[in-house]
Amino acid sequence: MHEKGCFVETTSFGYTREMDIRTADTALGSARHRLLTRRHALTASLAACAFPAAFAHAKVMPTLRLGAVEITLLSDGHLVVPTPMLATNIEPGRLHDVTGSTAPRVEPPCNVTLVRTPRDLVLIDVGAGAHFMPTAGKLLANLEGLGVKREDVTKVVFTHAHPDHLWGALDDFDDSPMFPNAEHIIAAAELDFWTRDDVETRLPADRSFFARPTASILSKLKDRLRTIAPGQDIVPHLKALNTAGHTAGHIAVEITDGSQSAIVVGDALSHPVISFAHPDWTPAADHHDRDQAVATRKALLARLAADRSSVIGYHLPFPGIGTVQREGTAYRFEDAT
Repeated sequence: MHEKGCFVETTSFGYTREMDIRTADTALGSARHRLLTRRHALTASLAACAFPAAFAHAKVMPTLRLGAVEITLLSDGHLVVPTPMLATNIEPGRLHDVTGSTAPRVEPPCNVTLVRTPRDLVLIDVGAGAHFMPTAGKLLANLEGLGVKREDVTKVVFTHAHPDHLWGALDDFDDSPMFPNAEHIIAAAELDFWTRDDVETRLPADRSFFARPTASILSKLKDRLRTIAPGQDIVPHLKALNTAGHTAGHIAVEITDGSQSAIVVGDALSHPVISFAHPDWTPAADHHDRDQAVATRKALLARLAADRSSVIGYHLPFPGIGTVQREGTAYRFEDAT
């Protein structure tokens, strides 16, 4: 599916891409504008490729229940990134000591959260789609494997607009919304950042290629986009929390029913060791305001350790569900599985 116009050039950022950027549509869509029936012809082969990656960790998709709310974790596959991106403000030797690995690259998983409430079926983030990395973009096949149709989803919530969270929002073949019956929800500050005329210049050079495709996707979704501010309810049982820093309008999603709660943290906590034991270490992906991202991590960790809410992380080991334990002045992620 990675035809000409998608991915061939290796960038310093560690992602593979072909940047024929005559337009944002070209960057996203050389494989698009084909007959929609081709999607159905490919469904079986896509599922055959995607299911092993998603189900490698569990026979049954992990589910967390909070009263009347059901939370299921699905895999969108994984990324492949250079190890030094995990923390840019320390010596590489310290990074190796903490992670226990000297591998030049890491493969962070991409865990998408599906929330079933009494009224709604909500996806929190939608994965990378077909045009970011060949190891990602598996969400649709795994939803189908779970018996969930694209048309069943009533709400899509973006924690932020990085490619591995947003670029799966459009159909790969005709640019229509991947989840055609869903209202799409994003923080106003996040939408404002990515739709600025000068957004490309506000990104690090190795991430500037995010700008045009992301703006194009958001433009195509504009008629079904709802913006929110931190502290507002998304739907009953789901509330947006301010976790800015990683990006301008990054949000976490608090899910509650009665006294039970879980917080979907997006990329605010992105590594199972570094984010918890060394929250002041800054990953390369914290490109908006690194000081703010550090403060966000520390505040989020303190809250999670104190109130014992479950934590659900997009890049934590699949399925990404656990709790936060305090260890002296630092913290530890305890995998619930």
